[in-house]
Amino acid sequence: MMSAAACAKEREMTNHDFPATSQVLLEEIGQIAVTVSDLKRSRAFYQDVLGMRFLFDAGPMSFFQCGKVRFAIGTSDKPASPGATILNFRVPDIKQAYTLLQAKGVEFAQPSHLVARMPDHDLWLAFLRDPDANPIALMCELATGASAP
Repeated sequence: MMSAAACAKEREMTNHDFPATSQVLLEEIGQIAVTVSDLKRSRAFYQDVLGMRFLFDAGPMSFFQCGKVRFAIGTSDKPASPGATILNFRVPDIKQAYTLLQAKGVEFAQPSHLVARMPDHDLWLAFLRDPDANPIALMCELATGASAP
């Protein structure tokens, strides 16, 4: 807990009182939003096909929980160009996720493939698209030397 003197000092400070090295550190994403053309169709895709936990609707938007990040989809009066952003979803088993999504009718633009070998893991990706052609990647990091999917 801050002392009364420290609180008073903090209230007296203005922007020019901070050292030149002060900076904002953005370390955690709280929410990501993607523009879609058909909210009902996209909500069904993200909820029923990808299995995201639906939270609520608010106007022309639907909200989901994806781990610690809230994910939103919504319509807009302005046209959006698909492909401007790629969402990467971490999965523990890329082969299993790929097979399960294919069984639900998902067409993959690229099957799972090795992207990079790191000192302690291998990075695997598989690409698909949502109903508005927004690219989505399944991402799996396997321990170096683990059996490839």
